[in-house]
Amino acid sequence: MIYEALVKPMLFRMEPEEAHDFVLRNLQRIQRQPGLLYLIEKLYGVREEPGLASELLGIRFPSPIGLAAGLDKDARAVPALSSMGFGFMEVGSVTPIGQAGNDRPRLFRLPDDEALINRMGFNNGGIHAMKERLESCNALKIPLGINIGKNKRTPNEKAHEDYTRCLRSLYPYADFFIINLSSPNTPSLRKLQYGSELDELLIRIVAETERLNARHRGDKPVFVKIAPDMDGGELENMIGKIMRHGIPGVIAANTTVTRGGLTHPHREETGGLSGKPLHLKSTEIIRSIYKQSGGTLKIIGSGGIFTARDVYDKIRAGASLVEIYTSFIYKGPRINRQCSSELLDLLKQDGFASLSEAVGADHAAGSGA
Repeated sequence: MIYEALVKPMLFRMEPEEAHDFVLRNLQRIQRQPGLLYLIEKLYGVREEPGLASELLGIRFPSPIGLAAGLDKDARAVPALSSMGFGFMEVGSVTPIGQAGNDRPRLFRLPDDEALINRMGFNNGGIHAMKERLESCNALKIPLGINIGKNKRTPNEKAHEDYTRCLRSLYPYADFFIINLSSPNTPSLRKLQYGSELDELLIRIVAETERLNARHRGDKPVFVKIAPDMDGGELENMIGKIMRHGIPGVIAANTTVTRGGLTHPHREETGGLSGKPLHLKSTEIIRSIYKQSGGTLKIIGSGGIFTARDVYDKIRAGASLVEIYTSFIYKGPRINRQCSSELLDLLKQDGFASLSEAVGADHAAGSGA
C-alpha cells in the first residue's frame, strides 16, 4: 500500500531512468543499515513454503519467482533486493569493459499497456566494478544469477572472448550464469542465436564452464536467454543446438521488438518491449521449448507476469521458475508475497502438492495422460 499510495506516484513523476537511479541509490543507503534491511524483509519478505520451494540443476530455490536482469545491472543493491521476497535474482547484463550504452532518453513507460520499452544498450560499469560489489556482499539467502553480454565494439566472431572473460572473472560470485544473446539493443547481437556463430559460441562457453567447474570443484549451470521474435523453425533450430551442446537451461524470453495491440504513444519508440503485452507470446514459447525437449531442458519463464495466474500459466506450460521486472515497477515489492500466497491456492485447487508437480502439466493434460 505504501508503494502504490506514496512511492509510485512520486517515482512516476520522474523521468524513468532518473527514477530507476533514485531507487538504486536509496536501496544502497538502506542496505548499509542492518536495521533497515531487516525492516525491508519484514515488510516484503515471503515466508518459505515447502510447496513452492524447488531444486533445479543442483540449486535450491525457496520460491519460484525471481527478479530478472536489467533492474540492477551493476549489483548495486543486491542485499536490499534479495530481501524483498524473491526466490532468486539476476544482476547484469554485465560486459567485460564498462560502457555507457545508448543515448538518453532510452527508457519509456507505457502505463496504458502496463509495459516498458528500453533501448539501454548494455550500459554497465564492467566486470571489475561488479566483482568489487559482490565481494562485499554477505552470504545471500537466495541464489544469484549473473547475466553476461558482449561489448558493443566486440565483433560477433570474437563474442566468445567477452562471454568467457565474464565467466572467469565472476565465477566465484554466481550460483548460475545467463548468456544474453537476445537483447535487441546491441547491434547484431541477436545474430548470435543462429547458424555457425551459435555453434561456435556454445562450444566455447561449455568448454570454459566445464574448465571452471573442474578448477573450482563446482557445478554452476549456464542458461541461454532467448528472444521472443523467432519464428517456429528458428526457435526449433536454436533449441536443438542448445540441447546438442549440453546447455541445461534457457530463459524464455527477452524483450520483443513487436508492437501489436499497444495504445500508448510511446509504442513508436525503438527498443525492447516488456510487460503485460508479452505474456501470451512468452508462454507459448515456453510451451514449444518444453514440448521439443520433452521437459529435459530447464526453463525460466519471463515476460508479462503480473499475477499468480500468470506465474501458474508459465509453470503449467513448462517453466520450472519465473522472473519478473516490469510488474515490479508497476506493482511494487508486495507482488512477491501476493503471488506466492495465491499460487499456493492455485496448486491446491488442481490437486498438486508442490510446484514441481505442476511443471509442464498442460502437456500431460493435452496428451490424455
